[in-house]
Amino acid sequence: MVKIGDIAIGEFPLLLAPMEDVSDPPFRILCKKNGADVMYTEFISSEGLIRDAHKSVQKLDIYPEERPIGIQIFGAVEESMRRSAEIVEAAAPEILDINFGCPVKKVVCKMAGAGILQDIDRMVSLTEAIVKSTKLPVTVKTRLGWDDNTKYIVEAAERLQDIGIKAISIHGRTRKQMYKGEADWTLIGKIKENPRMHIPVFGNGDVDSGPKAKLMKDRYGVDGIMIGRASIGYPWIFREVKHYLETGEELAPPTIQERVAACKEHLVRSLEWKGPVLGILEMRRHYTNYFRGYPNIKAYRTKLVTLNDAEELFAVIDEIAKVYDGYTVYRKRKPVEVATV
Repeated sequence: MVKIGDIAIGEFPLLLAPMEDVSDPPFRILCKKNGADVMYTEFISSEGLIRDAHKSVQKLDIYPEERPIGIQIFGAVEESMRRSAEIVEAAAPEILDINFGCPVKKVVCKMAGAGILQDIDRMVSLTEAIVKSTKLPVTVKTRLGWDDNTKYIVEAAERLQDIGIKAISIHGRTRKQMYKGEADWTLIGKIKENPRMHIPVFGNGDVDSGPKAKLMKDRYGVDGIMIGRASIGYPWIFREVKHYLETGEELAPPTIQERVAACKEHLVRSLEWKGPVLGILEMRRHYTNYFRGYPNIKAYRTKLVTLNDAEELFAVIDEIAKVYDGYTVYRKRKPVEVATV
């Protein structure tokens, strides 16, 4: 049984990656229903939290049905990070996660997110300050390094463990790569091979199917897998991966009825949580994946990403259900090579 601190999270847990404007409560609940074991919030600015900014504070919202959950914070100022850790603790998540992986320019230019990968000593000292300031188990989400010349993650992971983090999730790209090219899990595997490492190590990057998850599990020995972009508009990825790991068989894709039901539930929850404006706007990034692959779907998709009235949106979704009843659509995925352990 894999544990983060004292929290049991499954034999081979699947984690929903923290994604800005994606992994909000409405979406997290759908992923939980479909088999995700651990949720993480969107990343939250430490400066926003200590200034009581509405957008930052709202991200602390947790629904009972999505636990266990980690609240993720980012920042570069030690005092602000300590104070935000206290605010997070008061929100009562199971886990406090630190973002050392966001590659966005406006974040890294302040030495936050993946920016701190340019200074591993600072990364360790900042993490240690947070570990000492909270009773919550602290985890870290990061990348291989700043660029190809600074892939210090094997050393960094050991140092972070030694100052008290309870798990680490590693995206198999450098900051310079952003999200381009293929994720390289080789160094993630080397961390697992380090005999001094005893905390859970979760791999992240390019897992979009059961066979790909099994390949990474078998080849690199990770304790679990974090899934991000493959889940957007497709929460079924978690149940598909779990089924394949348990049986070696791939599940049939969700039917149009399942897709419509999930999309409508997502929209309802989004409207309830974010209101009629943001609730509609921020759903738009999901529609393409909910209905990707259906023939002549473009006209419906265009309506879904341009309409601003909830009733009209529900009517379009219902029409999609009728028009595509009986169609089966498989996701396009990259071929998976045979695993070698």
